[in-house]
Amino acid sequence: MFERFTDRARETVRRARDEARAEGQRPVGTEHLLLALLADEDGLASRLLTDAGVTADDLRRRIRRHTESGGVGLGDADAAALREIGIDLAAIVARIEETFGPDALREAEPERPRRWGRRRRYTGGPFSPRSKKVLELSLREAIRLRHRHIGTEHILLGLLREGHGLAALVLTEAGIELGDLRRRVEAALRTAA
Repeated sequence: MFERFTDRARETVRRARDEARAEGQRPVGTEHLLLALLADEDGLASRLLTDAGVTADDLRRRIRRHTESGGVGLGDADAAALREIGIDLAAIVARIEETFGPDALREAEPERPRRWGRRRRYTGGPFSPRSKKVLELSLREAIRLRHRHIGTEHILLGLLREGHGLAALVLTEAGIELGDLRRRVEAALRTAA
């Protein structure tokens, strides 16, 4: 599939991997793809996101807020519901990390398989299931639009179509209506053609 990616789209995927590594996170999530799209200031996807009012700093803050909960996996609504019944999730996470160390609640890496006496690090692949789906959907979007290549705009359309990852969540929290952004991307592609 990557042979159909433009150089700019390939660079976006590389940047997403770098984003995930910089945070010490594995695998590459939809949020890393979104941040990588924004980093390519000359790309169509980046221009459309910027025109919609999206900034990398704001998205990073929103992403951090969701990922710094120690991997508990609860959103703001869940935390609010727990507070309603007198449970302070942040205090519980703090106590656990105080006792067991930072990242005590982060998901453990799978055990490494032993093969032929060689030790290899098993990571389960560089992409999360959702980001794999986004990349697959970017191909489908290109085919639907009868494009022979996959560009950054197709990756953005894949992110919007997938619609359930952390990237879609932080875009929505930032006040972006995903359907509207999708229409803007498609209109920009029609204009560019």
